[in-house]
Amino acid sequence: MAYKTILVHCDADRSVAARLATAVGLAERYQAHLVGLHARPPFQPPAFTDGSYPMDLFFTEYEAAVKAGEATASAAFAQAVKGKGITTEWRSVDGLADDMLTLHSRYADLTVVGQNDPEASGSPLPSDLPESVALATGRGTLVVPHIGGGKVPGSNIMLCWNASRESARAASEALPLLKAAGNVTVLIVEPRTSSEGHGAMPGADVATWLGRHGVKVTVQSDVAADGDVGGVILSRAMDHGSDLIVMGIYGHSRLREMVLGGASRTLLASMTVPVLMAH
Repeated sequence: MAYKTILVHCDADRSVAARLATAVGLAERYQAHLVGLHARPPFQPPAFTDGSYPMDLFFTEYEAAVKAGEATASAAFAQAVKGKGITTEWRSVDGLADDMLTLHSRYADLTVVGQNDPEASGSPLPSDLPESVALATGRGTLVVPHIGGGKVPGSNIMLCWNASRESARAASEALPLLKAAGNVTVLIVEPRTSSEGHGAMPGADVATWLGRHGVKVTVQSDVAADGDVGGVILSRAMDHGSDLIVMGIYGHSRLREMVLGGASRTLLASMTVPVLMAH
């Protein structure tokens, strides 16, 4: 497996340049085709109005905002790919960002999105965009932090492993990165030996599987004394100087509200390095 098509979400957010730098760097590394996707949100009239502000003025303001956002995103993409030795494609589509990213991600090997920025007021994007895409696409989703992003990750990777379907999916989606990494740490938090999970030596089976792909790994077991698995992952990633965390994402969508597992929720809120997640 190799990354041949990489999709990157392009919007008018202040962190889009760093996100694009990461996506372009990965496309260069793997000589992948890079697709920039911008979603123009549909017009949503106010739920209540007293009639003092005409509806056509609401629509005029909406149109102006949509055109400005599209222009900003398009310019950022053009600047990021200028002079790079990769093939690129720009797509601007009508629809909700999470729906459009979910659809287009199914025709890419890797999707790059940005972490939710709680300080970005007035953003038309849903706060659960990264997890929505990761849960719905069946593809690997690389989430770039809104602070300190822009570097190409993958030299020192932490793979979170609990022998679940989700962690196996994430490891498979990250194989091109794992194979090229200089150092890979398999982190197992609170291993439990069972016929349906870890074998007699937790981590040995996944290390053997990865080894057949040419990945050299170090296995580390840990315990979350207070049940904060996400906190343990972040701490160990910092201890090892990891520049990428790979993990399965756990949760489901309920009436467009995302219900996440605790570790997934912690990492998406407090991540300081990119996280590649899959469901």
